[in-house]
Amino acid sequence: MAEKKRALGKGLSALLQNPNTDITTNENIDKLQHTVGSVSDLNIDQIEVNPFQPRTAFDQDALQELALSIQQLGVIQPLTVRKLGYDKYQLISGERRYRACQIAGLNTVPVYVRIANDQEMLEMALVENIQREQLNPVEIALSYQRLIDECKLTQEKMSERVGKKRSTITNYLRLLKLPPEILLSLKKEEISMGHARALINISDSQSQLNIFHDAINKKFTVREVEQIVKDFGNTKYTKTSRNRTKTLISFEFQKLSNQLSHKLDKDVRFKISKSGKGKIEILFNNNEDLQDLINKLDL
Repeated sequence: MAEKKRALGKGLSALLQNPNTDITTNENIDKLQHTVGSVSDLNIDQIEVNPFQPRTAFDQDALQELALSIQQLGVIQPLTVRKLGYDKYQLISGERRYRACQIAGLNTVPVYVRIANDQEMLEMALVENIQREQLNPVEIALSYQRLIDECKLTQEKMSERVGKKRSTITNYLRLLKLPPEILLSLKKEEISMGHARALINISDSQSQLNIFHDAINKKFTVREVEQIVKDFGNTKYTKTSRNRTKTLISFEFQKLSNQLSHKLDKDVRFKISKSGKGKIEILFNNNEDLQDLINKLDL
């Protein structure tokens, strides 16, 4: 099944919004002015992980390497936390460093204390992770969706927050329309985002899955998947039609086709057989369109 959007449970939500545990209330801010906004060392046992963390997978080998670096050089960049109360702090960002510090056996870590309520904390965690580009495409897409659903951000506001074009954000959000099986494969890096973006354009779900399975089994490139989608976009892609798939034209022919189409202002198509023989099709709409083509060809 598709990854379900994580939301705060009532118990956790009540805890984080409780005036006695949240330093965003004026009463508690006054008590902590000497630590807020400064970097200081904190006992690692006083820190708990961020329930809003959008990143779900951490490479263990990379964590071991970072832990070794921390043992030798220390923590170069402090963690960012907020105070919950009762000498407890919660990560806003830096969970990878936090985990590596645990592996390295550190008792204290440098932290930067910030004031944040729940929504601000969620937004900061999501934006920080997206900006660091440490998430896979599915996690990025889910992070964008959470910013829309839970932080009430528009795509334009997200574009400003994360420094990405609005079209880029839209492309990520469109990934969530894909079936769970394809999303899982994308998350596991069995296919690329280019493959996934091409598959989005197939409206029939079974054809979409059939093309996806062939892309995996036959190791199709992104361009090959794009060509199949173009050929079968409006028809069923079944086991029978797989055997009738046209020989995929090379990038050079695709480029030449685009150049001719642009020069003639007509749709130009190459059809190449397995033996290498082929033909060029130039489409026209009516007699007037044909005469215009003849004039451009100077016939």
